[in-house]
Amino acid sequence: MSVLTFHSAGESHGRGCFAFLEGLPYGLAVDTDFIDAQLKRRQGGYGRGGRMKIESDKAEALSGVRHGKTMGAPVVLAVWNKDFRLEKAPELDCPRPGHADLAGHLKFGAPIRDILERASARETAARVAAGALCRLLLKEFGIEIRSHVVRTGPVAVPQDFAPSWEGLAKADASEVRCLHAASEPKMKDVIDQAKKEGDTVGGVYEIVVQGLPIGLGDHTQWDRKLDGRIAQAMMSIQAMKGVEIGTGFANAAKTGRDVHDAIEYRKPLGQDPAGGFMRPTNGAGGLEGGITNGAPLVVRVAMKPISTLMKPLPSVKLSTGEPTQADIERSDFCALPAASVVGENFLAFVLAQALCEKLGGDSIEEMKRNYEGYVKHLSQPRGGKSGGSGKAEDSSE
Repeated sequence: MSVLTFHSAGESHGRGCFAFLEGLPYGLAVDTDFIDAQLKRRQGGYGRGGRMKIESDKAEALSGVRHGKTMGAPVVLAVWNKDFRLEKAPELDCPRPGHADLAGHLKFGAPIRDILERASARETAARVAAGALCRLLLKEFGIEIRSHVVRTGPVAVPQDFAPSWEGLAKADASEVRCLHAASEPKMKDVIDQAKKEGDTVGGVYEIVVQGLPIGLGDHTQWDRKLDGRIAQAMMSIQAMKGVEIGTGFANAAKTGRDVHDAIEYRKPLGQDPAGGFMRPTNGAGGLEGGITNGAPLVVRVAMKPISTLMKPLPSVKLSTGEPTQADIERSDFCALPAASVVGENFLAFVLAQALCEKLGGDSIEEMKRNYEGYVKHLSQPRGGKSGGSGKAEDSSE
């Protein structure tokens, strides 16, 4: 089995957005309704702009799927654009602060239009399509992903607010995907105010993953550590500027005793992907040493306000260097609820990649056999002496 890889192609106003996945096992059932439902979720949320009234995203499998199952060959998914006007789209001369316009223009010597079409967050439609397919793989192993918004602009849910796993399933019922009742209307007010002022607003969303077995990721090289891979993937999503796992940033102000999660053990009654090991707390967010530890994975992502403002910031004309106002493209006032859906689905790709690496196998059935053997190994009763001294060596540099 080859390594699971993902690439996207397409422009904001081109024919469509395309997801290329290689390394999926043979025989995975492809639920197109589920993939389309994830694409629909990406289009929703309070503060979205006019583009989402035009598009009605659905995925079409162009290769790698036959009779509703993956063939073990590369899969290409297409999300076609209704707003297809790439050749006729107007050129821009005044780069938008915060966007790739100026840096891309100077790097490639290209018109701004050639930069923004690919830099646009419309590309995330391909990520969601690919990620939704990866979620179908994860579901085969009991791994589920949910998310909610914890901050919109200055409005944040209380620090100790921790919705249950069942509660997280209700996030889509909120237009801002916030589960804290008192914060939800305040978040809407912030978005309304930004819209009134021709401005934009960002925030923070949290993703929680249940069912991950111990042992995904690797401590032996920097680029194999799962936390690093997750951070890179989340930061690669347009407008994302910060990532923390567990209580990451808050830990900087605490001592080790208040940060690290005590370890408990109870003999598993059956097959347990956590091997019977439990944590009364989860400050590590499900990862230690770059490896999943059996606790829920918790990832928070900070999104900056979108770069296109209806009342634009000062800029310059590239053609003359004269001061002026930045150009305006159709955009959102707040895309945070949609961004949390993108984050869910792109995280699914990273986790599916790690799962495939751990289990191997050319088909979904072979992966399941390997998984059953691994979980059986994890669930073996523990007892007796470890053979060690009980004292750790000095771990400082």
